[in-house]
Amino acid sequence: MSTRAWVTFGAVSVLWGIPYLFIKVAVDDGVPPAFLAWVRVILAAALLLALAQHAGTLSSVRGHWRWLAVFAFAEIAVPFPLIAAGEQHVASSLAAIIIATAPLFVALLALRFDASERVTGRRLIGLLIGLGGVAALVGIDVAGSGDELLGAMAILVAAFCYAVGPMVLKRHLAKLDQRASMGASLALAALFLTPAVVVDPPTAPISNEAIAALFVLGLLCTAAAFVLYGMLIAEVGAGRALVVTYVNPVIAVGLGVAILGERPGAGAIAGLLLILAGSWLATGGRLPPSPTAIVTRLRARRAVDEPA
Repeated sequence: MSTRAWVTFGAVSVLWGIPYLFIKVAVDDGVPPAFLAWVRVILAAALLLALAQHAGTLSSVRGHWRWLAVFAFAEIAVPFPLIAAGEQHVASSLAAIIIATAPLFVALLALRFDASERVTGRRLIGLLIGLGGVAALVGIDVAGSGDELLGAMAILVAAFCYAVGPMVLKRHLAKLDQRASMGASLALAALFLTPAVVVDPPTAPISNEAIAALFVLGLLCTAAAFVLYGMLIAEVGAGRALVVTYVNPVIAVGLGVAILGERPGAGAIAGLLLILAGSWLATGGRLPPSPTAIVTRLRARRAVDEPA
């Protein structure tokens, strides 16, 4: 992975590590899951479509509406409300850790749909270790509560959707301008979510804290994150891009403990340790080069460049 890819990876990790906190704030305040997702995508769509229009790239989505709709459904319209519904019953940190199953679903889907993303060797071991961490989390911390188990299953379905979406983007939408394609996808997702909002609208005034959470979710965690995520997929592929789901649980757990007072159980702790190990292996299991190695490489390049 290039330096640019690592920087993008880090930014997406942060932007997708903080949504679980703000989703929890909103749903605990009584915001319905579908309405939360709808407001989130409306805000993000408005911002990205305006930026695409200003840049003159909005026309790039013409002729791609079918795949934009598929991506919008799989990556946004289904998982966004499912995660919010799940967080009505489970902690924000647990929700983020369960999403870490997405790379495994990519590996399974790749067996049929994308040979270039098939994982073998060290990467496969990393993905399986990450899944083992999620299994420990669910088996130890969730299995005894029916409501929590249902919430965890809803988030698991969202993780599967997060595996489908990037594969669609990579194959059919990667060459489009990210502001235009993501803005159009978010607008389509808003249309898909509208019937659910009509059926289950908010029944009480929304607090200032929940309103602030919705704006953060829409503008930062959705608009900015989706553009960066699309850039990451185009550069490194869906499988490696989804390794971000191994990193953002660490951020989500830290925020859940520090701000919401959550107390991760033994399963969450074991799961996090396994997921961190899986993240390292799934990205190739390589440490950054030492200063000596960097100097050696620079000297070798100079020797090649210098004329004989």
